[in-house]
Amino acid sequence: MTSYLKTTPTRDGFFGEYGGAMLPPPLEPHFAEINKAWDQLSKSAAFLEELRSIRKHFQGRPTPISYLHNMSRHLGGAQIYAKREDLNHTGAHKLNHCMAEALLAKYMGKTKIMAETGAGQHGVALATAAAYFGMECEIHMGEIDIEKEAPNVTRMKLLGATVVPVGFGGRSLKEAVDSAFQSYVAQADHALFCIGSVVGPHPFPKMVRDFQSIVGIEAREQFHEMTGQLPDIVAACVGGGSNAMGLFAGFIDEEDVALYGVEPMGTSSNLGDHAATITFGEDGDIHGFRTMLLKDENGEPAPVHTVASGLDYPGVGPEHAHLHRTGRVTYTSANDKEALDAFFALSRDEGIIPALESAHAVAFAIREAPKNPGKSILLNLSGRGDKDIDYVTETFGFGDA
Repeated sequence: MTSYLKTTPTRDGFFGEYGGAMLPPPLEPHFAEINKAWDQLSKSAAFLEELRSIRKHFQGRPTPISYLHNMSRHLGGAQIYAKREDLNHTGAHKLNHCMAEALLAKYMGKTKIMAETGAGQHGVALATAAAYFGMECEIHMGEIDIEKEAPNVTRMKLLGATVVPVGFGGRSLKEAVDSAFQSYVAQADHALFCIGSVVGPHPFPKMVRDFQSIVGIEAREQFHEMTGQLPDIVAACVGGGSNAMGLFAGFIDEEDVALYGVEPMGTSSNLGDHAATITFGEDGDIHGFRTMLLKDENGEPAPVHTVASGLDYPGVGPEHAHLHRTGRVTYTSANDKEALDAFFALSRDEGIIPALESAHAVAFAIREAPKNPGKSILLNLSGRGDKDIDYVTETFGFGDA
């Protein structure tokens, strides 16, 4: 059987009907340079060996799988396991691609790395990578997210990054991407734009998936070692979708493993109250690629809402749109209340405080476990909740203690 990962996307970056690279002419040669560099370095023993060494000796990989024994017992039904990306250095899966992107920048002779961030985890991870490699770092972040994610803003500044507040439009992740792209145009000769998810123009959806696939590769081997089999159900939250594609990569060729992406339903199904792109979106273009979008009455990217800043994007990675179209992945959702309930439940049941983004996947497991006795659920705990505890407790208290 031909591996899905080796044949998808096409050479020009299309996952079925989605993807591609729609760029302003000044950026075309720079993205062609990035594509050529990754094409070569992805097969370079020296590059891959250096990346493996960084993952082992700096990031602390492999991250473990934890059996959530208390939650499994309380819920009945399926046995629940979590891939612990919250134990990756900096507290989330984002460092997997940030260290690789910074290493790519080094091999390309760049002296600066720059990006957008939503919840701040990508920004912290990229600032960490910049410090490690001795590079400049510029991070664009919406003013709303800066207020919600103050601890991560502090971390970025401590790590030496310049944090650029974005105050136009919705003052959130979409606008942070717009702002970062605008800044990058003038600096592309010496800087690498390090996109924070499986979104953007080709080659980033493929490249970030490749860098994140270490999550699924490890999880497959670890789960089989723990149980002697593969999980029945694999689930991850989906905003842009990098943590999900990372986990899915280990199981995508296994037809007997059901894959689920969990989108943020926010406070209601009304447009502007959620960020459930695949659930309610339609085909469209954003930030230089074709995917599924939430659109307003004018056909423009719609305002979105979710309690989890890292998921508040009106689009989704083009590979997720493709996997939805083909039916290989089932996309469902969890609302703000379910995510918050899951946040408190995992904290109290297992001693693990999850990121609000990851709590959407936990909410899925809580909902589905009682319906699936005798089965196993593996979810991606994509990040830890340190960044969220002030916002959650000041806004929602401590749950039903």
